[in-house]
Amino acid sequence: MLSAFAALWLGHGAGAQTAELVMVEQHGCHWCEAWNAEVAAIYPKTAEGRFAPLRRIDLRAPVPMDLSLDGRAVFTPTFILVQDGRELARMEGYGGDELFWWGLSALLAEHTDFKGGEGE
Repeated sequence: MLSAFAALWLGHGAGAQTAELVMVEQHGCHWCEAWNAEVAAIYPKTAEGRFAPLRRIDLRAPVPMDLSLDGRAVFTPTFILVQDGRELARMEGYGGDELFWWGLSALLAEHTDFKGGEGE
């Protein structure tokens, strides 16, 4: 029987990289609330959400030790694409769901091996 670690390792393949979309937010942020209302429920059900699961951090909280970011976020929401804990790219603000999906698609295409709905 495989250990949990071995099963996880085999399931992801040797050298596999893990992407996340880090959302930096703060209480009372109107644009964060808009993103939550328009995108949050659907995000994990999309190819993008499965490829880069969402992780939330508070603007005023210390940056988690497992993240290596190029700098602190200034605006909320800020979406930071990370792979293996290292920042690849970010987009600041939220201008509606269409602009969010367009921007996220561009970040994923430019900085990862994301293939859309084609079997990631």
